[in-house]
Amino acid sequence: MTESRRVSIRSADEIAMARRAGKLAADVLQMIAEHVKPGVTTDELDKLCHDYIVKVQQAIPANIGYHGYPKTICASLNHVICHGIPADKKLKNGDILNIDVAIIKDGWFGDTSRMYFVGEPGILAKRLVRTTYDAMRAGILQVRPGATLGDVGHAIQTVAQREGFSVVREYCGHGIGQIYHDAPQVTHYGRPGEGLRLEAGMVFTIEPMINAGKAAVRHLPDGWTVVTKDRSLSAQWEHMVAVTESGFEVLTPWPDGYGDYAPILPG
Repeated sequence: MTESRRVSIRSADEIAMARRAGKLAADVLQMIAEHVKPGVTTDELDKLCHDYIVKVQQAIPANIGYHGYPKTICASLNHVICHGIPADKKLKNGDILNIDVAIIKDGWFGDTSRMYFVGEPGILAKRLVRTTYDAMRAGILQVRPGATLGDVGHAIQTVAQREGFSVVREYCGHGIGQIYHDAPQVTHYGRPGEGLRLEAGMVFTIEPMINAGKAAVRHLPDGWTVVTKDRSLSAQWEHMVAVTESGFEVLTPWPDGYGDYAPILPG
């Protein structure tokens, strides 16, 4: 069986359920933004997100207990690439932080992440965060029926490497719906024209992790936290995307708009 046959093609009603879950996940990241400041711990941010999901959204925090993960969010700080476990360490001025959240609403998963600046970041940190966003955006703009996942990965890789940054290869985007991590795997590097050919109704995440230094990673003894081997800064953004008949739809749009970042809109 080919990968294209294993990848679910969603109906309009199913995409509506994924859209609802995606919006709720994005709302969590908007809610927490004002709380990301010097002196706050990532554990405090985690509790705020947990209570918002459970009490306000009446949804389920998808990460708690997933393969044994203990918290609601992943909080990846500075040289942490992904899966940072919230703890009692306080944020300080100049830090950069990725918060990755997933929720379940009526059996459907929403999954998204954003970068946050703590106080005033340095020049390199700003450039890395913006470049990583631009790389994600470039990948999303490739999404349309008939395009390939190689087109998506190549666009991401091109933006990152143009700025002298490197793409983490050990982790990728993924199909999502009623299963958290489903087919297809969406790599953030590739060759144009290669890989799975996209069809309307596919739903997946695009979530590049870009390092300021080399791409090599190191896993910490906690079994979750992944850091840059050279301790260089790392950044990540993530959106859920549906392939439409004419292009794409971002299923995790930011409630507050794009701010200083370039919009991600179908052509």
